[in-house]
Amino acid sequence: MVVLNVSEDIEAKIRRLRELGKASVEPEAPKTAKPPVKKPPKKPRPVGSIRERERRRRILIGASIILIVILIISIGAYIYMENRAAEQLAQAKNKKLAEVNYYFKPENFNNTQCRDKALAIKNEVVNKISKATTADEVKAIDVKAAYDKAVQEYNSCIEYLQRLEYERQLNQTKMEKISEIKAQFSQLLAMPLPDDLKKKVIDSMSSLEDQVMSATSEQQVESISADPYLLELWREYYYYVIDTIPTQNVIVERENVKRIVSKSDAKAILGGILDYRELMQYKVYKVEFVDIALVLSRDRINGAFLSPGDKIMIFAKNATNAPFRQIVNEGYVELVLLPTEAGSISVNEAQSQSSSSSTSSSTQYSEEHNTQYTPGDASITNGQAISDVYTNSQSASQSASASYTYTVDLTEILKAIAAGKIQASEEVKEQLAAYGWEIVDLEKASGMLVLEPNTQFLVIVRVPSIFVPDILSNQQYLYIAKVAT
Repeated sequence: MVVLNVSEDIEAKIRRLRELGKASVEPEAPKTAKPPVKKPPKKPRPVGSIRERERRRRILIGASIILIVILIISIGAYIYMENRAAEQLAQAKNKKLAEVNYYFKPENFNNTQCRDKALAIKNEVVNKISKATTADEVKAIDVKAAYDKAVQEYNSCIEYLQRLEYERQLNQTKMEKISEIKAQFSQLLAMPLPDDLKKKVIDSMSSLEDQVMSATSEQQVESISADPYLLELWREYYYYVIDTIPTQNVIVERENVKRIVSKSDAKAILGGILDYRELMQYKVYKVEFVDIALVLSRDRINGAFLSPGDKIMIFAKNATNAPFRQIVNEGYVELVLLPTEAGSISVNEAQSQSSSSSTSSSTQYSEEHNTQYTPGDASITNGQAISDVYTNSQSASQSASASYTYTVDLTEILKAIAAGKIQASEEVKEQLAAYGWEIVDLEKASGMLVLEPNTQFLVIVRVPSIFVPDILSNQQYLYIAKVAT
């Protein structure tokens, strides 16, 4: 500012000197022609006036030269000062721009969505530096303050974006959690629920959704679990099913294993489960008994020592090394029919008689002749014996024998009773009713096996209908065991 004021004063002085010089050196401009006016004749000037005039002229010339020298010096000084100020201004600007580049590094503002405000502040500072006319004005520009403002704006933008991203992620987490809750409750809502239980299920689901929507962090959302609610609601549903079954016992099934239990036992089993997913694997059925006929060898039906009304269990073993698998945990014997080997009676009877008589007579005749010679010391004997025996014998014998065989077919007897062809049929029926069991009882009493272990028996059992598919699919591998009481 001082340089500008000095230069303005010098320029004003130079202009005044130029005006004075022109007034003293330059002749006056000719005036327009006018009619000549007669002037009185001039008086001759004295020599002193001429000298005075010359002296003035010289003074004016000297003054003009001095002014010109001063003007040249002033211009030189002005130019020097201007160049020096420009150099200082350029140095100050370069230094300030270097400071701007030092603070406003690209890595300090690497987010493309937030660096625009920071770059705008940087450009504003650069424009101020470019428009500055003095070094002092450049030095007065606070780059650090501008950088701090840019950092604040950048961080605010980053925080805003992070907040938006966090809210987006939080909302997405909430939506996923709500979808998960709805999927978990959908399986229960698909069941035939009573109205009061259905309302309770819907209210529980809505309460969980409200908790999710009011959560302020993902950790809170993840901590919300529907498991306790679903466990209690599934239990209530199973208890409802058990209570609606009219029978005293129910069938509880899990992983194809079925059991007949009482209602209280079924509730105890289901009440001891602590995970609703495991609880969902159970099924509860009504007990409906049906009769089914099985043809099995006696060694697979408790040795055929079964009676109507006996409580039984049925197992299956479908391979040599396979373990026994329980098919029916409770059933009853309705009837056991004996095989055809016990359905016929064969009897063989034989009788014989014999008699004999004999007479005999005999006559014997014998004749003997001997001749002996003794020549010298030797002795020679020649003998002949003749013996005849005449025997006369007579014998007589007589024998008589008789045998017969008859077979009684019990099947034909039953047919005859049904046709009314047998007298005293009621008595016969009573005898036949105990006939088969007397054979089995005789085995137990005598300790002797009458029928072979592989003898086929027809057994009619009463079992819950739910077990029938398993029984029929394993019919060749079934074993019936009597429940000891």
